[in-house]
Amino acid sequence: MDVDGKVAIVTGAGAGIGAALAQELVSRGARVVLGDLSPKVEEVAATLNEAAGDSAPVAVAHVGDVCAEAVIDDLVRLADDTFGALQLYFANAGIIGAPGLDVSESDWDTSIDVNLRAHIRAAKKLVPRWVEAGEGYFVSTASAAGLLTQIGSATYTVTKHAAVGFAEWLNITYGDAGVRASCLCPMGVETDLLYAGRETGDPLGVAATNAVLSAGEVLTPQHVATIVLDAVADERCLILPHASVLEMMRQKTSDHERWLGGMRRYQASLLNDSR
Repeated sequence: MDVDGKVAIVTGAGAGIGAALAQELVSRGARVVLGDLSPKVEEVAATLNEAAGDSAPVAVAHVGDVCAEAVIDDLVRLADDTFGALQLYFANAGIIGAPGLDVSESDWDTSIDVNLRAHIRAAKKLVPRWVEAGEGYFVSTASAAGLLTQIGSATYTVTKHAAVGFAEWLNITYGDAGVRASCLCPMGVETDLLYAGRETGDPLGVAATNAVLSAGEVLTPQHVATIVLDAVADERCLILPHASVLEMMRQKTSDHERWLGGMRRYQASLLNDSR
């Protein structure tokens, strides 16, 4: 899909990949609604409008919990009323979750809501209208952890696997009806989320951050956003900013038991280094 002249929503747009996606969309001629729980999203929208220098806005912001159905409704309404019919939705908001197995039911619910149900709720609202229009694009931000696994956080691993599965299902089920679905699965990206594990002080959390930092190059959000929009232009489903993830997937599927053993050894070395 050519995003020039299109209308998009980006969640988690107050910083990191979300803010970079909004910037890249605007640079390619799109008009964007930015959603985030943080008021910083208003600053991002203001910066985009100032840079554009147009009399009419190229970006508007909405502060709210983007995994709530009412807020998703507000975002879609804002897009339709400000810019016209919405064609792209970037379900980008995410959280890392607490490390280990001793995670409360409430924490599990929050991770599932943010990392998965937010995607489902947005798709339920948008896909039927896109099928009717014959065109639409849903882009979800998952993680390489959704294809491999995440040392440290079970909630992150499980919900990101589910997000990948949902994106694949959307692509298969509605691709022939004009609705495209892509899934972003990066490793290390220079965002606050990358260092969240260290902030917990938990050995598994520290190991989680160190695992990502040692696994490959840490990319800038801007670099990732460029890769994502190039993939949207080509209508590719699986978006891998780190090419090494594809080889890691092949190693996992070619000899699963060996891969699991290697991951256990890797985790042990990281835990030893974090002590």
